[in-house]
Amino acid sequence: MAQTRPLGAQISHMLKDRGVDVIFGIPGVHNQEMYRGIEEAGITHVLARHEQGAGFMADGYARATGKPGVAYVITGPGLTNIMTPMGQAYSDSVPMLVISSCLDEVSATKGQLHQMKDQRAAAETVCDWSEEARTAAAAYALIDRALMEFETRRPRPKCLQVSIGLLEAAAPEPFREVETEPYRTDDEAAAETLMAYLGDAKAPIFIFGGGVQTGLAPAVAEAAGAASFTTYAGRGLMAGYQLNFGASLARPSSADVLAQADVVIAIGTELAEVDLWRRDLGHTATLIRVDIDPIVLSDSQRADVCIQARADDVLTSLAEMLEHHQSATLWSADEVAAQRRRWRAEVDAERPGIVPVCDALRDCLPKGTMIYSDMTQFAYTAKEVWDMDEPGHWHHPTGFGTLGYATPAAIGGAVARKGKPTMAIIGDYGFHYTMQELGVAVELGLPLPIILWDNGKLKEIEESMVRAQIAPNAVVARNPDFCKLAEAFGAHAAAPQTLDEMQDTVRAAFNADGPTLIYLTPQISG
Repeated sequence: MAQTRPLGAQISHMLKDRGVDVIFGIPGVHNQEMYRGIEEAGITHVLARHEQGAGFMADGYARATGKPGVAYVITGPGLTNIMTPMGQAYSDSVPMLVISSCLDEVSATKGQLHQMKDQRAAAETVCDWSEEARTAAAAYALIDRALMEFETRRPRPKCLQVSIGLLEAAAPEPFREVETEPYRTDDEAAAETLMAYLGDAKAPIFIFGGGVQTGLAPAVAEAAGAASFTTYAGRGLMAGYQLNFGASLARPSSADVLAQADVVIAIGTELAEVDLWRRDLGHTATLIRVDIDPIVLSDSQRADVCIQARADDVLTSLAEMLEHHQSATLWSADEVAAQRRRWRAEVDAERPGIVPVCDALRDCLPKGTMIYSDMTQFAYTAKEVWDMDEPGHWHHPTGFGTLGYATPAAIGGAVARKGKPTMAIIGDYGFHYTMQELGVAVELGLPLPIILWDNGKLKEIEESMVRAQIAPNAVVARNPDFCKLAEAFGAHAAAPQTLDEMQDTVRAAFNADGPTLIYLTPQISG
């Protein structure tokens, strides 16, 4: 028999029925009805210290699982506080569903608690869509729409707002989940188009982005006799492939490499500013783009051939067509390795002393460690020189570029990956943004190493000012004793002085009974 409950409770039950196991958020007087059904539905709720933290946790959870991260927030400031994580999720194509309360009426009544001029429109500036449900049926339909679109379109955050009165009102059970056909593209036709260009190519290059999930990329490149690049989001896709130039598109001289190609095929990547840091690739040959998003296909790169399709579908068909393909290649594994050594030396010269620390940290991590990094020079360096063994295991706030991402996102990832190693890398200034979420990791007993890189200033900004001939100012902030701060939260803390000590500390942190802040400075010795 159908059960009538307040809509707020019904929403939690619906989410559970649709596969949602964890919700991140903060209860308040406006959204408390959303909390009525959480425990009854059997959903775990993670209490953040700030809605920004809740959003980043949902983001981290989504990246770790591939499932949507869900957050509950209150009207007004709760919604505006989570808009930064929503913007980050939008930039990085992360499935996130934010459900907030909203006021029943804002036109004739002013001065209400948490009142905004237009909450729905505000949220829409940083997400795929923002809608207000005015009936229970609409709320259910919008939730199902969001979940379906996460599966069938480029995944990006959605925002659903439900008025306080509607959340409190009795509502019938939601509709049963409707089975939908999986998204399909004409992948064979797309693969045939690629084969037409690969057939006679002697120096093809693939560029693989984060939209590629399949493990077929190395086999496809090898069969085609192709060299490859990955974007930062695609790191790990080409592990062990000898003709892979790595995540080095941002190196200026990568344009010279791409100019040698006789066809360039970019799959599952925006080729965005934050991938290239220059206006164009530098290629002279035909550029083919494969992407699920038509907006990407019509961007300033102006590809010669545009294929709107899911990357994995096309690669699967292409792998079958290349199975008996005989290819000769002009690319040399020795030359690729030599070029990568030159780029590594450039990175080391630009940010002296960081590369050896990256190497030592990488070498002490357990297999399968998932890393969440922040906007810090340590991460900028690591993304270029740290080869990943598998894809989808390094997450960075690439597009929106927000500070404070790593700690709460890693908490979300650790919640999703119980029993599996998860780590955060964050800078001293970025840690200030969301340091309060350390309390969540302590409460949950997460064995989470947090690598805090303290260079004592906003060094990347200082160096940019110097290059622009601006006298550096406002780049130094007073820092606390980070180790004592962590201990005050109940976390473990250590400040290793050598790389050997750091490795021992990191290994111990993965087996601790809570998070460990590992404080590093550029003075750490080998």
